Amino acid sequence: MAYDIAQKFVIGIASSALFDLTESHRIYAEQGQEEYRKYQERNIDAILGRGVAFPFIRRFLNINAHFPALAPVEVVLFSRNSPETGLRVMRSIQHYGLDISRAAFVTGKPPYPYLPAFNASLFLSANEDDVRKALSCKYPAGLVLPSTGSANDDAEEDEELRVAFDFDGVIADDEAETVFKRHNDVDEFHAHETMHAATAHQPGPLADLFQKLAALQKLQQEAQRGDPGSAKILRIAIITARSAPSHERVVTTLKSWGVAADETFFLGGMDKARVLAVFKPHIFFDDQLSHLQSTGGAIPMVHVPFGIANLPPAI
Repeated sequence: MAYDIAQKFVIGIASSALFDLTESHRIYAEQGQEEYRKYQERNIDAILGRGVAFPFIRRFLNINAHFPALAPVEVVLFSRNSPETGLRVMRSIQHYGLDISRAAFVTGKPPYPYLPAFNASLFLSANEDDVRKALSCKYPAGLVLPSTGSANDDAEEDEELRVAFDFDGVIADDEAETVFKRHNDVDEFHAHETMHAATAHQPGPLADLFQKLAALQKLQQEAQRGDPGSAKILRIAIITARSAPSHERVVTTLKSWGVAADETFFLGGMDKARVLAVFKPHIFFDDQLSHLQSTGGAIPMVHVPFGIANLPPAI
C-alpha cells in the first residue's frame, strides 16, 4: 500500500555512491553505451561490491527496525541507467537486504531535478557535475569521494550510525567563510563572529539533513527513557576549524533551530583527522576539499561544493 513520502526522512543515492562501479564506468568510458549495456546484461547476477556510502546507507535504513510503527526513514535510488541496465543494481540491493524499493531511472539524463518530488533531504553521488548542479538549484547534495583506505569496511555487528559535519558552508551558510576569505585575517573573522554572536546563521545546504537527524535523536531519547538499556543507534558530531570566541555563534545557531550535536569540536585549525580517527564516522561532510584530502585513511568522505570556499580563484 502506498504511503505519503512527504512524511518520510528521505535520502537519495546514486548507484555510484552505493556500489563500487569502477569496472562498469571503465567499460562505458572506453567502449560506449552499447557495450556497457551488454556488459551489464552479461553480469546481471554478479553482485556489485559495496561502495563508499554503503555503510552509511545500511545503518540509516536500520533505523526503521528500531521504530517499526513509524518507519521514519527511506532511501531512494537515483540512477542515470535505464531500467534495463539498472537491473544489476536492483539485484545487488536485494542481495544485501537493503530496504530500497523506490527508484528513478532517467536513461542518461541527470537525476537531480527529481529530488524534490521524492522529498529528498540529501543526494549522494560520485558524479561531480550532478552534485554541483543540484546545489546550484538549492537541492542538498554531496560528492562521495573515492576511498583511499578501507572505507568500505562495514562490521555487521556495529549498528550505530555515526555522522560528522563541518559547520560553515555545510550546516550553516558561508557568511563567516566569506568574511575570512575577503580579509584573509583570522582576527577579522573572530571580530565579525563575536559581533554577531547572538545572531543565528542562515541555513546551509545540509541544514535540513542535520535537523532531521536531530529529530531522530529525539525519538531515540524518548525510547531510552522508556527502556534505559536500549542501544544508541545514532550519534552526530560537528567538527569545525573554529575556536573561541567564534564558537559562540555556532551554539546560538543550533539553539535557535532547536537542535544539538552529541559531540562538538572547535579545533582552531587543528587537523580534523585527529578527531575523526576517534569518532570514526560512517560519513563526514565538509565543503573544503583540502580538509577532506588531508584526513585520508578509512573515513568515508563527502565534499559539499558550496559557497565561497568552492569558487575559482580570482584572476
